[in-house]
Amino acid sequence: MKKFILAAFLCISVNGFAQLIQFGPQFSYNITSPLTDDFSSKSSGTGYGVAGFVRVNLLMLYAQGELGYAKSKFSLSQTGIGETDYELAGSDATILVGFKIVPLGKLGNVRLFAGYNWKNYSDISANNNLNIVAFEKNNSSILGGVGVDLWKLTLDYRYLAGVTDLDPSGRNIKTAVSNFSLGFKFL
Repeated sequence: MKKFILAAFLCISVNGFAQLIQFGPQFSYNITSPLTDDFSSKSSGTGYGVAGFVRVNLLMLYAQGELGYAKSKFSLSQTGIGETDYELAGSDATILVGFKIVPLGKLGNVRLFAGYNWKNYSDISANNNLNIVAFEKNNSSILGGVGVDLWKLTLDYRYLAGVTDLDPSGRNIKTAVSNFSLGFKFL
C-alpha cells in the first residue's frame, strides 16, 4: 500500500511539474527593417532563427527565457553615394513576461507578452563598394507580441523595436523586427 501511495504521489508531482515548467525548441522567421532618417532609401530583408526556450507558468501569468541564434538582412542607400546591404548573424537572449488572456483548457491558451531582447552580432557583413561601414555588435530591443498555445505547439508573433543606435559614426540606425515563431513544448 505504501508503494502504491508513493507511486501515485510521484505521478501527481510529475504532472504538476510538467504544468509549471515547459521547455523546447523554437524556429523563427523574421523581417528586419532599418529605422533611420539619415539615408535616402531603405529596404527590409528576411532571416531566420533557432532557439531553445524555458517557460514557468504561474496561474494566468508566465515568464519565459530564450537563448538562440538568428540571421537578418536589410539595406540602406544614399543618393549619389551608393547602397549598402547588411547581413547580420549572432546569438541572442530574450526574457518575456506574459498573461494568458483566453484559456482554452487542456487545448491551450491565447497569450499577450512583453519583454527584452539582446543580440550579439558575431558575424556582420556589409556589402558596399565604397568603403567599410562600422557597425555596433550589440543590439538591445524591447518587444511585445501575441501567442497561441495549441496542445504542445506554440505560435508567436512579436515586434522588436531596437533601442541601440547601430552606427557609431553619428548616423542613426535602429532596427524594427517582425518575428514569427513556432515552438514545440516537450513538457
